[in-house]
Amino acid sequence: MTITLATHNEGKLTEFRELMPGILLQALAGPLPEETGKSYAENALIKARAAHRECGGYVLADDSGLSIDLLDGAPGLYSSRFAGAEAGYDDKIALIWDLLKGTSPADWTASFHCVLAFILPDGTEHTFEGRVDGMIVPEKRGQNGFGFDPVFYVPSLGKTTAELNPAEKNKISHRGLAVQKLQSFLLEQKIGRTAGNA
Repeated sequence: MTITLATHNEGKLTEFRELMPGILLQALAGPLPEETGKSYAENALIKARAAHRECGGYVLADDSGLSIDLLDGAPGLYSSRFAGAEAGYDDKIALIWDLLKGTSPADWTASFHCVLAFILPDGTEHTFEGRVDGMIVPEKRGQNGFGFDPVFYVPSLGKTTAELNPAEKNKISHRGLAVQKLQSFLLEQKIGRTAGNA
């Protein structure tokens, strides 16, 4: 089974391949549309529909973000671009710390959110959600993962998601939990071939 993944993010593509080892995932070659939705689900569907129009077949897109309670849920939907379209994650993390300056790190509660949009060859659409709660920490920890992982701490594990190995992270991450729901759907519907336990 081949699925077109509507992303140009190599870190995200690698993570999806780890999460879905029984499925061939190929990145979308064409341009991605502007994310103009008002929710993660709307943005995921915008990308998935554009990829389906271009490629047909099975298409998967996700929209995900980091929500920080003291910042009223920001950066949220704008996590990938709130520090500027060209900003790297070091800049984004530095901006988050700057916005939290003057508050107690004990109050830096946060959550990662992910919505997957999956479109079948006939155009039928499905969405799957995942969420993980944690804290922002004032220093980077760990070398794994990508994005905000070095500063997203999961209290129940005593580690940031960058300190987890890929298998550990995939069991508890927002994207991993959403993929688990997608894989259950594929199995129930007898679609393609799935393997592993995301």
